[in-house]
Amino acid sequence: MIRVFDVVISLGGLIFGSPVLFLLWVLGWLDTKSPLFRQERVGRHQKPFTLAKFRTMRLDTAHVASHLADASAVTPLGRFLRRTKLDELPQLWNVLKGEMSLVGPRPCLFNQTELIEERAARGVFAARPGITGLAQIHGIDMSTPRLLAETDAQMLKGLGLAAYFTYIIKTVTGAGRGDRIRGA
Repeated sequence: MIRVFDVVISLGGLIFGSPVLFLLWVLGWLDTKSPLFRQERVGRHQKPFTLAKFRTMRLDTAHVASHLADASAVTPLGRFLRRTKLDELPQLWNVLKGEMSLVGPRPCLFNQTELIEERAARGVFAARPGITGLAQIHGIDMSTPRLLAETDAQMLKGLGLAAYFTYIIKTVTGAGRGDRIRGA
C-alpha cells in the first residue's frame, strides 16, 4: 500500500510541482551551470542507483557525505535549497521509478562502509531508501553510523501508513534540519 502512495504522491508532486522544479532548475543553472546533482548511492538490497538532487555545492566539491563537506563549498542558492529541503525535490523521480520511497532510510554512499555494515547487520537494506524518515525528523545524520542504523531499523519495524504520513508531514512542516555540513 505504501508503494501506491509513493507513486501517487511522487507523480502528483512532479506534475503539479513542475513550475517550481523548472524555476529551481533555472536558478541552479545561473548559480553553477549544472543544476542537477547525480550520485551513485546504495539502494535496496545494496544495489546501486543514481540519486538526483538539485546541486547545492560548487562543481569542484569532493563527493563525500555532507557531514564531511566544507561549508564554504555550499553556494548561496544551495544554502537556501538545503534549509528549505527543496534540493530533495528531484528525488521524486527516484521514488516514481521505484528506486526510493518517500519514507525510508536515507541512501548512503558506497564508501560509507561503517554505516553499510551497521545497516546490513540490522536488515535495513531490505527496504527502499527514502527521502525522509525518523532519523531525519530527529536531526540524526550520517555522522553517527550506529545511531543512524539503529534509528532506521526502529523506523522500519513500525512503518505503517500512519507513521508514513507522520514522517512526511513533519518533514514538510520543518522538522529536522537536513544534513549537517562541517563548519556550517
